[in-house]
Amino acid sequence: MTIKSSQTLVSEALKEIKTVSTEQAYEMSSNDQCNLIDIRDIRELEREGRIDNSLHIPRGMLEFWLDPESPYFKEGKLDMKKEMVLFCAGGLRSALAAKTLKDMGFEKVSHIDGGFGKLKNSKFKIT
Repeated sequence: MTIKSSQTLVSEALKEIKTVSTEQAYEMSSNDQCNLIDIRDIRELEREGRIDNSLHIPRGMLEFWLDPESPYFKEGKLDMKKEMVLFCAGGLRSALAAKTLKDMGFEKVSHIDGGFGKLKNSKFKIT
């Protein structure tokens, strides 16, 4: 049995998904053109802080909260017509999550290069 490494999965995902810079994400967020989604674990948010105006959807619940057929669907939490812009701590989990959303059928999906590590040194406000 051969298994793919996590790095291989991330590399494959990066070839299929849209990656945006912190500047592009700030522009989209400021112009109300996206759902800015933080997929980090709740302990990471408590320890590091949150990006102002971002929505927290833990990575483990992302597919369920965005699936209208799921009992965990969060009706009205997101504007399903806007781009889903995901971020994690460094950009690896968000790349995999963005690919999963694309696999689910979401067309307007991207992730932020460098994740929270880069966001905290950008124009975004940390709360």
